[in-house]
Amino acid sequence: MSRTILVVDDEPAVNDLICDALRLAGYRTSSASHGMAALRLLREAPVDLVVLDINMPNVDGFEVLTRMREAGDQTPVIILTARQDRDDTKTGFELGADDFVKKPFGIEELTLRVKAVLRRAQGAVPQATLRVGAISLDTDQHAVTCDGEIIELSATEFRLLQVLMEDAGRVLSKAQLLRRVWGIDDGLETTVVETYISYLRKKLGPELSIRTVRGVGYQLTGSKGPT
Repeated sequence: MSRTILVVDDEPAVNDLICDALRLAGYRTSSASHGMAALRLLREAPVDLVVLDINMPNVDGFEVLTRMREAGDQTPVIILTARQDRDDTKTGFELGADDFVKKPFGIEELTLRVKAVLRRAQGAVPQATLRVGAISLDTDQHAVTCDGEIIELSATEFRLLQVLMEDAGRVLSKAQLLRRVWGIDDGLETTVVETYISYLRKKLGPELSIRTVRGVGYQLTGSKGPT
């Protein structure tokens, strides 16, 4: 079944270009030219992914993302921006974005990012239950529990934890995590791994340790230890 993507950008030429490219790639699209229209469309009909520009008048992309997450809408979001401020990337991920693409971008790059984010959100992995320490991850139900208590994770947080649990005790490099979680294998400079490791540490608390191995990568162990 074709996936539906909402494109939100106040520049008509950019909006049309993205929609055309995504349709050629086999996706259905809807579009909005400002933040309020995007929020209205999301209330009226669910979509599988949102491609969301930051720089829009009145209600910008960050505000749209904030309102989505506050309303419990966990639809995957790829943020677009023409700004080169690294804080934008940090803010976007902290608000719950799943990926971040800077303008100008290549259409092929964007469609590959869309494919990777949708793949993560769909949980296209063998169905199984993983356990490390008190943490249990059910890929069938897409649920994570700690001693029976549900831990709320975004699609990307879930996929990152899954990869770490699949190789618990093994040190995984940043490049390996980028490839397996984000579908990125082109050496792109990004701090997304560090950002999402931080999120997991906060949500998992003392029940699970994600150890930083300096200059190598990250290692998941069953109990809290040095990070």
